[in-house]
Amino acid sequence: MSFQKSKKDIVVVSAVRTPYGKFGGAMKDMDIYDLGAVAMKNALEQINMAPDLIDEVWWGCGDTTNCKDPYTPVIARQSMLKAGIPAKTPSLYFDQACTTAMTSVKYGARSIRLNEADTVMTGGATSFSTVPFLLRGIRWEGRRHSDFTVEDPIIPLGYKDFAPVAVDSGEVAVAYDVSRQEQDELAFASHKNYGKAHARGFFKHEIVPLTLQKKDRKGKVMSESVLEIDEQYRPDISLEALGKLKPVFNNPTCTAGNAPGMNDGAAAQIIMSRQAADRLGLDVIYTIVSTSAIALEPRIMPVSPAFALKKCFDRSGLTIDEMNLLEINEAFACVPLVSCKLLSNERFLNSDYDEMLKEASVHPILDNDTSKYTALKKKLNVNGSAIATGHPNTSSGARIMMTAAYQLKETGGGYAACAICGGLSQGAGAIIWVEGDLNII
Repeated sequence: MSFQKSKKDIVVVSAVRTPYGKFGGAMKDMDIYDLGAVAMKNALEQINMAPDLIDEVWWGCGDTTNCKDPYTPVIARQSMLKAGIPAKTPSLYFDQACTTAMTSVKYGARSIRLNEADTVMTGGATSFSTVPFLLRGIRWEGRRHSDFTVEDPIIPLGYKDFAPVAVDSGEVAVAYDVSRQEQDELAFASHKNYGKAHARGFFKHEIVPLTLQKKDRKGKVMSESVLEIDEQYRPDISLEALGKLKPVFNNPTCTAGNAPGMNDGAAAQIIMSRQAADRLGLDVIYTIVSTSAIALEPRIMPVSPAFALKKCFDRSGLTIDEMNLLEINEAFACVPLVSCKLLSNERFLNSDYDEMLKEASVHPILDNDTSKYTALKKKLNVNGSAIATGHPNTSSGARIMMTAAYQLKETGGGYAACAICGGLSQGAGAIIWVEGDLNII
């Protein structure tokens, strides 16, 4: 299907991110407000946009414990003020776990379509490294110091009233016949594809180098360094080493090697109507064709990207065969693989959404087309994904979209299907379009 442009289209005119830091790495002391401000400011500078043109800010952040003001910290507002966006600009930060930065585009687009805003800053920031330890249950009862129990809120990573996400994901992988070997192979490919992309300068379009300062106790700058590459990337990765790692939390297949780390980083995208972009003389990076936000039974998270994209296909009339690229976040290696199996299943693609949702909640939806599955994997995450880049969860949705867009611009345009799973089996999807033969980077 040939995309027909309209002045009412929602388009992205700026899309950048920080490098992603590893847990306890170069960004470990960076304040979450400053981290978000850097991404917002970089997005404005990428297109030389005056900050007072931003009408709203929709911003993701999944944690408040690491804020200087953990009780109602208004993270979006503090970051936007640090970025120079005027105080008159309303903002909202929200938590939809890993889907947040992709969903922020959906919500920002609503404001534009309701004529409540012309230009919206979207994205998100996460800092795992600055998450503090917690002391619970001592406010209303006296305790001796020896009675205190210190809790690390990110170990194990997941939700206290549910199974760890690694356990659910590992079990879903087995149900969909995605082997440990196949997951390790995808993890290996993620690092290798990232290395090739970085070597050819691909990431210079989305990553703005980050200058980091070390200060003494009095605040005096002692030294500076520049981070230009995602710290999660492992150039020396090997399948043999991946195969020796044991699964975490006694799940069947998910290991520290075929999953991303706990990372620090931020990503920002500026959206507006095509009419506004034309009026301001701004180049369009990509057009939003369709978006979705979905939710499933909490225990089947790896299938949620496929369901999010099915909703996008159903709404847009486009098909998986028309997609030039497929970007599905590697929350675990099994997530894009399970989703690709569903997206290569004709019955899943052509049946009623609610019927498929009901079926998936009871048992796996199998009988995928093997040859189509193999073909989809060749379009999947061609520059690496979260296993190599890292996964600062509430920024990753934006990274997926911009990575897909810059790849399409490099190869002559077309469609990309982007999707990400989130906490307790939520999902977000987007189909984006890049105009061919124009502004090839």
